[in-house]
Amino acid sequence: MEKILIILPLAIGFILDSIIGDPYSLPHPIRLIGNLISGLEKFARKNFRNLKIGGLILVICTVILSSGIPFLILFISYKISVVLGIIAESIMCFYLTAAKCLKDESMKVYKAFENNDTEKARKAVSMIVGRDTDILDKNGIIRAAVETVAENTSDGVTAPLMYMSLGGAVLGFFYKSVNTMDSMIGYKNEKYADLGYFGAKLDDVLNYIPSRLTAVIMIFSAFILGYDYKNAYKIWQRDRRKHASPNSAQTESVCAGALNVRLAGDAYYFGELHKKEYIGDNIREIKNDDIKSANKLMYMSAVITLIFSIIFRFILWGVIL
Repeated sequence: MEKILIILPLAIGFILDSIIGDPYSLPHPIRLIGNLISGLEKFARKNFRNLKIGGLILVICTVILSSGIPFLILFISYKISVVLGIIAESIMCFYLTAAKCLKDESMKVYKAFENNDTEKARKAVSMIVGRDTDILDKNGIIRAAVETVAENTSDGVTAPLMYMSLGGAVLGFFYKSVNTMDSMIGYKNEKYADLGYFGAKLDDVLNYIPSRLTAVIMIFSAFILGYDYKNAYKIWQRDRRKHASPNSAQTESVCAGALNVRLAGDAYYFGELHKKEYIGDNIREIKNDDIKSANKLMYMSAVITLIFSIIFRFILWGVIL
C-alpha cells in the first residue's frame, strides 16, 4: 500500500498539468524562484568583486532555499497526515511539470500564423525563446518555436519527471531551481559569463543523462506517431553535439530528423550574433504545422517518461521500504 501511495503525487501532478496547465492568476513557485535569483543577482553584483564567487554563492543559496522550503512543507504535511502530504506533494509535482504550458505557449505562434498575423506570432515566440526575434521572418519564427519545444521537452518536461521519480518534489525543485538559474543567468556573454558560470555548469551536469534518455524516448515516440524515426535516429547520431551546450542538441536533433526539417543556425542574442551549426537536413521547408507535430512528439515522450518514472519509483521505494 505504501508503494502505491508513493507514486500518486507524480501521477496526479502530471494529470493536473495536462488538464489545467500553469494557473497564471496564482503565485507560481518557479516564478518565486526566479524572483529569488533576481534578488541574489543584485546582491552578488553589489557585494562581490569576483563575480564567479558571487555566482557560486547565488547557486548555493538558490538550491538550498528552493529545495529546503518544499522539504520542510512536505515533512510537516506528512507528519500531520499521509493524505495531506500526498495532496501537498501532488500540487508541487503539478507546478513542476510544464507540458501543457509549453504546448499552449508555442501554439500561440501556430494560431497567430493561422490568422496571418506575423507580428502576433513574433510577440508570442519572444515569450518562449531567449534569442532576439525582431529580425526573424515567418520561417525563422516557426523554427524558433519548434526548437524551444524540442529543447524543453527535456528541460521542462521529462527531466523534472525523472528527478521526481528519484526524490519526489524536493529533488524536482532542486532541479528546477538550477534549470531556472541557467535560463536567467547562464548566458556566455560579458554580463553573465562569470556570474552564471557555476549555475550553467551545474545545469549541464544535471541535464546530461536526462537529455540523452529523452532523445532515445523521442525516437521511440516518433515511431509510435508515424514520424520519420529512422531519420530521427540518423540525425541524432550525427548532430547531437552541434550546440554550445552539451545537452540541447540531443532532443533538437531528434525532432529535426523526425520532422525532416533543418533547425538551429545563426541567431542573435541581446544584439550579438552567435554563429551556430545547423541541425538536421533541409529536406523540406519548415511549415506552421510542424509546431503541432513537435508538441505531439513532446507529449508522447512525456507520457512514456511518466510511465517509466512511475515504474522506477515503484521499484525504488519497494527496495527501500
